[in-house]
Amino acid sequence: MNYQTIFITGAASGIGRALALALSEPGRHLYLADCNATGLEATRASCHERGATARTTCLDVTDRQAMTEWCAEGPDRAIDLLLVCAGVTGGVDALDEEGAAFETPSQIRRMMAVNLEGAFNAILPVMTRMRRQPLVRTGRLRSQRGQICAIASVAGLVSYPGTPSYSASKAALDRFLVASGAYSRRAGIHLSSVCCSFVATPMVAQNRFPMPGLMSVENATAHILRGLARRKRRIIFPNWLVLGSRFMDILPIQLAELYYTRQPTGRPGSMPGIENPACKDVSGAATDTDAAALTV
Repeated sequence: MNYQTIFITGAASGIGRALALALSEPGRHLYLADCNATGLEATRASCHERGATARTTCLDVTDRQAMTEWCAEGPDRAIDLLLVCAGVTGGVDALDEEGAAFETPSQIRRMMAVNLEGAFNAILPVMTRMRRQPLVRTGRLRSQRGQICAIASVAGLVSYPGTPSYSASKAALDRFLVASGAYSRRAGIHLSSVCCSFVATPMVAQNRFPMPGLMSVENATAHILRGLARRKRRIIFPNWLVLGSRFMDILPIQLAELYYTRQPTGRPGSMPGIENPACKDVSGAATDTDAAALTV
């Protein structure tokens, strides 16, 4: 892949950091963003060790103005690839005395702000910038202006009772990318949505349940890069879990719920909530540093 200029959100840890390192080589210029300054600096140093040039910006992806300014960096360069890897996750509280379970309003709003609005704060300015870039021939019959890839989730393909706002935010992100890509590719802008299961990152280490399809961050990164090389609109892994989830989503709601509510995965109270909406400068503990806490 002939990427020279790459922008990455959520670069301090998890999939964002792994992709930054995998793409680091001499001649490449990386623009890295995250709210976790400590982790971001560690990623920058590792990228430099591999020969890449890396510039970091510490920000919150929900800050639209700051994101717009970040997306305008390196104005003399064409952006070849945007990787949107910042996000948060969380589930419903433990069952109450009536057997019901809810998310707090603040968690729901934060989930949508980071996972959806935060993603758009990167995607929309970069897409506008790419439309002004010249078409570059990348193969005998192919040319492009740039690629945009965002981490969605298999959770966006189902209506999972344990993670309603997470599922909703990832569903919206996935549908936007898949639908928009039909026409944007005609302008040479290729969009990809990553729908996968659990990836072993610091965030999922807090989950208190078995995680089916758990994959190392290195394997997840390899899947994503292969999908980007093929310009796949939707990059999925593991296939068996994603396809099973698609099947579950066509079942009658009551039948699907009967199954989901009897599973240990994402059971009420088994996932940490978003207790502090502000970003923390603690490696692996920031609420906005890692979209790799993917939930089924």
